[in-house]
Amino acid sequence: MTPILAFDIETIPDCAGMRRLHELPDELSDAEVAEVAFQKRRAQTGNDFLAPPQHRVLVISCVMRDETGLKVWSIGAPEEDEAAAIQRFFDGVERYTPQLVSWNGSGFDLPVLNYRGLMHGVHAARFWEQGDDDRDFRYNNYVSRYHARHIDLMDVLAMYQPRNNAPLDEVARLAGFPGKLGMEGGAVWTRFQAGDIQGIRDYCEADAANTYLLFLRFQRLRGIYSIEHYRRECALLRGFVEKQRGAHWAEFLERWNDPLA
Repeated sequence: MTPILAFDIETIPDCAGMRRLHELPDELSDAEVAEVAFQKRRAQTGNDFLAPPQHRVLVISCVMRDETGLKVWSIGAPEEDEAAAIQRFFDGVERYTPQLVSWNGSGFDLPVLNYRGLMHGVHAARFWEQGDDDRDFRYNNYVSRYHARHIDLMDVLAMYQPRNNAPLDEVARLAGFPGKLGMEGGAVWTRFQAGDIQGIRDYCEADAANTYLLFLRFQRLRGIYSIEHYRRECALLRGFVEKQRGAHWAEFLERWNDPLA
């Protein structure tokens, strides 16, 4: 089978980069530097959501399904720096050539990974392959919006019309899945400043798992999975989660009420 890799990232402002970009004095704290960046962004766009290159990748959470089974894990802080985490993600693409699955991955996650990988000198040849070395990628690669090696579920379900975009939490909960746990994406910077790295990782893993469940439902929608196949795949994830000790996984199971499974 083609491996499936559903993923999600969490980020914080790149305060070191903001110091260079805005020529800010070293004595400013990271919180003060971030606030300067937010203010400048609000002046430009009306909101303080930073441009992709200005995000530092804190964690990348993954759900991997292949012929050996299924697992969920996170890459990133505190055990790795940003460059190593991004390289590990793209090393996985290099090794497995998986079906990538995301929610708004084309709009945020992958642009951030691309910009930050560029800055750090990351090597991602397989991800950027477009048919020059492997003809199979000429008409189906990770980069082209309408190709299928990366499925941005939000983009596809919205028929590539931004006005139809919907948040992961809303769609997941409407489908009977747990939805977001513990925080919203906008709270990550605050939680990071408070030192809650584990809470951020837990939150990101739950998002990746919700994304994977929505992919299973999408496979059912487009006739790839029978209802029996769908239920087996859901049971595989449930079996993994039931063996985990984290409180976020206990809450995930409590809130998982899929009418089809």
